[in-house]
Amino acid sequence: MPADSPPPAAAATYDSGYKLLFSHAQVVEDLLRGFVAEDWVAELDFSTLEKVAASYVSDDLREREDDIVWRLRHRGDWLYVYLLLEFQSSVDPWMALRIMVYTGLLYQDLIKSGEIGSQRKLPAVFPLVLYNGRRRWTAAREVSELIEPLPASLKP
Repeated sequence: MPADSPPPAAAATYDSGYKLLFSHAQVVEDLLRGFVAEDWVAELDFSTLEKVAASYVSDDLREREDDIVWRLRHRGDWLYVYLLLEFQSSVDPWMALRIMVYTGLLYQDLIKSGEIGSQRKLPAVFPLVLYNGRRRWTAAREVSELIEPLPASLKP
C-alpha cells in the first residue's frame, strides 16, 4: 500500500463520505464555482443540474462504476456537460487512463440508451479527480503522457 494512502477501511469511509457529500446539487455547484477557474463555468445553468446513473457495463460484460456523475445545461442548449467525480486517496499513475475508460463507458451508455442519436455529437465531459492524499499529485494528467513517443513518420 502506498505511503500516502489511508488503510482500506479509512479509504472506504472517505469514499462513502465524499459520495454522500457530492450527492447534493448545491455542493457540486459550489465545487465548480469555487474551484474551477474557467470562463465556461459562468455559462452553466445550475438549475438543470441532475444526477445521472453511474454504473456501466462494458462490451465484455464487466461492470464498471464511477463514483458520481452529474449533468447540466450549458448556454441554454441541450448540450450536456457531464461531471465525473473520481475520489482518490493515493497517487494512481494510471488515473488518466481510468478516466478515459470511464468517459468511454459513459459515451457507450448514452448511445445504447438512445440519449445520443446517430445524428448528434457526444456531449462534453469534464472529469474531476478529488485527491486527498498526503503527498503532492505526481501522476500524468493526460493519457498522451502515458504513451511512448511515436516516430515522426507515425505521428500523422
